[in-house]
Parts: sequence; structure tokens; C-alpha cells
Amino acid sequence: MKIQMRIYVLIAIGVCLATAQDSGPDPKEIPIPKIKTPLGTLPGVKDLPVRNEMPDVMVMNDGTKVTTRAQWDKRREEMKRILSYYAVGQAPPPPGNVKGKEIKSEIVLDGAVKYRLVHLTFGPAEKLSLDIGIYTPVSGGPSPTIILQSGTPPGGTVLPRLPQGPNQGKGQDVLMLVGPVPTAASGDSAAAPGRGAGAQTAQSVAAQNANVFRRGYALVTFNPNDCAEDTTLRNPDGSWAFRNTRFYPAYPGYDWGILAGWAWGASRVADYLQTDSAIDKTKLIITGASRNGKSSMIAAAFDERLMGAPVVTGGGGMGAYRFAGPRRSETLDIMQKKYPNWFSPNLHEFWGQREKLPFDEHWFLALAAPRPFIALEGETDTISLPDAVRHSILAAQPAYELFGVKNHLGVNYGKHGHAFTAEDWTAMMDFFDQNLLGKKVDRTFDRFPTEKELDDAAAAAANGVAKK
Repeated sequence: MKIQMRIYVLIAIGVCLATAQDSGPDPKEIPIPKIKTPLGTLPGVKDLPVRNEMPDVMVMNDGTKVTTRAQWDKRREEMKRILSYYAVGQAPPPPGNVKGKEIKSEIVLDGAVKYRLVHLTFGPAEKLSLDIGIYTPVSGGPSPTIILQSGTPPGGTVLPRLPQGPNQGKGQDVLMLVGPVPTAASGDSAAAPGRGAGAQTAQSVAAQNANVFRRGYALVTFNPNDCAEDTTLRNPDGSWAFRNTRFYPAYPGYDWGILAGWAWGASRVADYLQTDSAIDKTKLIITGASRNGKSSMIAAAFDERLMGAPVVTGGGGMGAYRFAGPRRSETLDIMQKKYPNWFSPNLHEFWGQREKLPFDEHWFLALAAPRPFIALEGETDTISLPDAVRHSILAAQPAYELFGVKNHLGVNYGKHGHAFTAEDWTAMMDFFDQNLLGKKVDRTFDRFPTEKELDDAAAAAANGVAKK
């Protein structure tokens, strides 16, 4: 009997330990060294109250209700400060010295589109750089423009890349390990830099996006990994190895995560496009899928020149942290276990305590008001929970209502999973035709799939996989 009781006690202790470990970071994690930033220090999770409800975008920090646009301007600054500190990390200010040099140009798509490879330089001593590909319709213009986070533009320099972290992509807590860091500070020596073309030529990219140009839009591409390397590799002191390369060494006093680095890069693209006569500088749209969708959301929130069209963003994207989790969707805890390098280092302590967040993801959407902003999601994309996205949309709407443009915040669910499809491109351009260009469009952008529709779509997708 005593032996049996001991077994029960051991099992109970094991369950408690497992529960405790799942409710927060593992105590054996190797911490990230603190970076002192101009933001200073805000309250930690122990000093913040429980807020089960979505933090109101229309209530100032002092409790004042926002009823005027002047108050909203002040509220936006409060929100950006909180999101910079807790959510994405503080990024440096705009460098103010972006310059572009045309490297090459050619006419593609049977004479309909002009492609230009432009090399940007900026930052301290103009030592930072970024290659961008610009595709503009030959006739018409200046054109509304879609900025797409993708790969190296045709003819651009393929930069060396750091390897992945030792347990990256394995579903493990990436803060449990450090190194080994490559000897070469610039990254993996096997990935030598050079001019890239491969299968992606200017002609092939233009052909893939022919409908974009037929509808009068320009397209600009850049590789976000040229801004911040997407790796969980760490230095021996526990700091992120991605801070050794790209934009980060120039700004050591900022704790911005990878997503903020990509968003900051998109803003530098916008800096240059303001000077391009073929581009309508008042109509710039930032898009990308998955992690690039998250950074598109961040870019649109922090840069008032950009309109957002994030695609299948998953956890840390469109859906509210407070409602994520059902239907196997990605949660704050999953993000902080697998991808803490994407976010502010201050977000990690909220693992297991999402109800203490002083913000939620709807703040990014609200910050984009009154600019048009659409979330493009997939019915069978299990990592993104439609109910969490719905809560974000509803909680952000008051900011748009203040400007009388409630329809400027939209959502579209495509018949697909975790992908960026032609259906999404069509929905994106329909939305901006309607809400940016003032064209008549025979569709709405406010419908969410029902629970039954989600179940049916999941069953159909499973049957499709089974048949294959």
C-alpha cells in the first residue's frame, strides 16, 4: 500500500511539474542578455494586472476616452511605445539618407512591364544596403504599388546566410541551447555572395504576376532576410547571432526582433519609392505570407505611408493572443518557445500569462487606421484561428469608426491552407480597388467562416490528402 501511495505521489509531482513547465519558460533556459534602449524600462509581468478583456484602443493610459482625432494621435504614440517595448522590440528611427542606384533595367512581359534592379544605401555612414526589384507598367502611371516580401530580386546580390540554430524548426524551446556560431562573422562560408538569377528572372516574376500589372498596379520585391537573418542561432553569451549581421550592428542600442527588422526594411523601400516618378507614393501596400505577413502587419502599423495586406499570419499575427489555441492554432506560448527571436525580448516573460499583456494584436490593426488594411486568411490554415482574428477585427474597428471608414478594415477567407494563392491576390486588389482607388467592387470583406464551414473544409482537405 505504501509503495502504491509513493507511486501516486510521484505521478502527482510529475504532473504538477509538467503543468508548471507548460505554463511558462523552462527555468533551465539560457537567457537573452538585456539591451538598454531609449525606451527605458516598463513594468514587468509581475507588476501588471490581469486583463481578460481586450485592452481598449480608444482609452488612453490615464483612462481618458478617445473621442477626437487629436486625442487619437496621442493615443497612437502611447500604443506604439507599448508595442515596441513588449511586442516587437524598439527599432531605430528612420535614417533619413536612403539613396538608390539603378543597377540594371529591362523590358519584360512582351513590352508591357519595365523591370529595374535598384541598390539602396542608407544608415550610419551609408554602410547599410538593400537590393529591390521594381516592376512598373510601361503605360499609365504613376501606379499604386504592392511591396512584396519575397526572395532576392532578379540580378540582386545573394548574401551569405547564417545557419539555423541547433534546435530550430524542431518544435523545441530554442532558448535551451546556444551556438555553435560560425567562425566567419558574416555567416555560413558555404553560401558565398554573388549576383542571383536562377529560375527567378525578371520575365518569370513578371509572368507570375501578370494580373497585377493588367490591373494597373506596380510590384516591388525585396528579400527580408537581407534586413535580418531568420535564425535562432545564438552567440556564446546567449545573445542572438542575427544581431551580428545585416542592419543590426549599426544600431546596437536597440532590441528590435527579426520581424521589426523586416518591417524597418520595408519602410526603407518606401523611403526610396517616395522619389520614384513611376510610383504613386500615396498608394503603397505592404504584403507577405506567414512570418512575412506578421512583419507586413507591423510595418503598416508603424509607417503611416503603408497600407497592410498580411497573408496567413498565424500566431503573433492577426489573431488575438487572448483567444488563440483552439483548433490547434498557434498561441503566444508556442511563439515564445519556437520563435522568440522574431519578437521583443520582453515578450518572453508573458509565456503562460497572456492575460497580463497590456496590449493584444488588434493594436497593430488599429494603428493602421484610417488607411485601408485587409487580412487575407485560409479556411484550412489551422495555425490561425478565425475566432481570434475576428476578435482582433472587432476590437480594432473603433479606431476606423472614429474616421468614418469602418469598411477600411477588411478580412477575406480563401479556400486554401497556409499559402499565398491567386485567390488572395485577387481579393487584395479588389479590396484596394474599392477602398483605395474608389472603384466599384461587387463583394464584401467582412465575412468569417462558420464552425461548420471550417469542419467541412478540414474534412475535405483531409480526404484530398488521403486520396493522394
